[in-house]
Amino acid sequence: MVNHKRRKRLLKLLAEHQTATVQQLVEWLNASPATVRRDISWLAARNLLTRTRGGAENLVQKKRQFPLTSETFQNNIQCFAARKRAIARHAAAMCTDGETIIINGGTTTFMMAEFLAEKQLKILTNSFLMAERLLVTSQNEIIVPGGKVYREQNVILSPFDNDITQHHYASKMFMSVYGLSLLGLMEADPLLIQAEKRLISQAEELVVMADSSKFCRKAGLILCGLDRVSTVITDTDASDKAVQLLEQYGVKVVTVEPDHIAPDTSASYFNPQYDLQSAALFQTETSH
Repeated sequence: MVNHKRRKRLLKLLAEHQTATVQQLVEWLNASPATVRRDISWLAARNLLTRTRGGAENLVQKKRQFPLTSETFQNNIQCFAARKRAIARHAAAMCTDGETIIINGGTTTFMMAEFLAEKQLKILTNSFLMAERLLVTSQNEIIVPGGKVYREQNVILSPFDNDITQHHYASKMFMSVYGLSLLGLMEADPLLIQAEKRLISQAEELVVMADSSKFCRKAGLILCGLDRVSTVITDTDASDKAVQLLEQYGVKVVTVEPDHIAPDTSASYFNPQYDLQSAALFQTETSH
C-alpha cells in the first residue's frame, strides 16, 4: 500500500476506534511495526493525530475562531443527511456524460460525489473535499480555482476577480445555499458571495440544492434573485406553499423522498471527521 493511502486508512481507523496500539495498526494495515511508527510520527507532526505511549489516538477537534462566519462543514454534514443524500442523488442524475458542470462547496453538493463516480464529466468545483473524492473514485476531469483554502468550510476562495473560473463555461451549476426565500438565494458571508457570484456567471443553468430546512433560514446577504434560478431540488418536507410560491416565480421545483442511509455507508462515506482529516492529508501530500 502506498504511503498516502495507508496514512488515510490509518486516520480512518482512528476516527472509527478513537485509539489504537501499534500492534493493532500493524494487523489492520498489514504493515510492519517500523512503518506504522513512521506513519504515526509523520501524521503527528502535521497535527492529524495524537501520539500515545505504544500507539496513537484520534485528534480531538478544538474549537477555533474561523475566518469565515459561515457554519462549518463538519457541523453541517451531520444535519438532515438523509434529505441531502436524496437531493444529491437526483442532482447527479441530471448530469450527462461529456457535460461541463460547476459544483460549489457545501454538504449537500459534496454528497453528489458518490453518484458522480461513474460519470464522464468536466467538473469545476471550489470544494477541495469534492475534488479529492472525485480524483480518487472517478475518471471525471476535475478543475479547482486558485485561492485560499478554508478547511472548516471546505471551500477554496480567491480574492481576485480574474481567477481561473472566468475561462470555463458550464451547462449547469449545482449549488448549496445558506437559505432560500422569495428575495432569492441567501448567504451569511460576504467572501462567499463574491466567489459564488463569479461561479454563477459562468453557468447557463443554475440548480439549487436546498433541503426543506433552508426555507426557514434568514441571512443578511442576497446572492442572487430567483429569476436566475432554473431549478430547486428539495425534499418532501417542504411546504406546499413554499413550492407554489417558487413555481409562481418561474422556478421548477423537484421534491424527493429522504434517502435511507445504511449504517455501513454512514460510518464510512459520511464520516465528517475523517473527511476533514483526509483533506488536510491531501493538501500536505500535494504541496511537495
